[in-house]
Amino acid sequence: MAVHEITDADDQRIADYRALTDVELRTRWEPPHGLFIAEGELVLRRALRAGYPPRSFLLDAKRLDQLGDLDTGDAPVYAARPEVLERATGFHVHRGILASFHRRPLPEPAALLDTARRVLVLEDVNNHTNLGAIFRGAAALGIDAVLLSPSCADPLYRRSVRVSMGEVFAVPYARLEPWPDGLGAVRAAGFTVLAMTPAPDAVPIQRLTAAQRDRTALLLGAEGPGLTAGAQRASDVRVVIPMRRGVDSLNVAAAAAVACWELGRDDPA
Repeated sequence: MAVHEITDADDQRIADYRALTDVELRTRWEPPHGLFIAEGELVLRRALRAGYPPRSFLLDAKRLDQLGDLDTGDAPVYAARPEVLERATGFHVHRGILASFHRRPLPEPAALLDTARRVLVLEDVNNHTNLGAIFRGAAALGIDAVLLSPSCADPLYRRSVRVSMGEVFAVPYARLEPWPDGLGAVRAAGFTVLAMTPAPDAVPIQRLTAAQRDRTALLLGAEGPGLTAGAQRASDVRVVIPMRRGVDSLNVAAAAAVACWELGRDDPA
């Protein structure tokens, strides 16, 4: 592969990688420009395997051999010293490998619901770490798709992608609008909407009937506030993971993982 050396952090050829730690700036830059950033070799390779077309690669010059087997196609490969990478990105790129990828159009929710048996629905989950962890658990525990309320964070933001270990590429997702009225379409597609809440009158998730488990949409809210009243009213059953020792609830990513395991515990291995 042909490699282009970068010696100036302000070089416009690497504009995709500018100020990667500035969440507000990246939110204004990445989706409108139809791109996302992958960090680290494992994540980069998973994005390529998932079929995302690369725009460019930016590597620590000492890491070039790690990607020597890749067919980079028409995407340029840039190499720079660590100090140049740090000035450009705003942080020490200790993994030494970044890539900019083209986004793909999101599917319609109906297209995902047509072929799914079990989905996650997230309301107002804006913490990128939690979102990435939820996607990783969803991939591992047999979730077929994720539906996001309009105000949820971007699953392809760099931190979400990294925390998910690239599993955001393995689970299809879509934006569900309008909210929460769009949950009616989920129910109309044959799903039982299960609203996760620590409320004392909620049904313990392990006590759901076979019919309630058959085709499920597990609905979770943001860390702290949880689900809105409107989302809970639009659900079929309010469910809870029973807690012990006075603990009131789990982190939303942990709760999602426990609930997904419980709903799929009888699935074939």
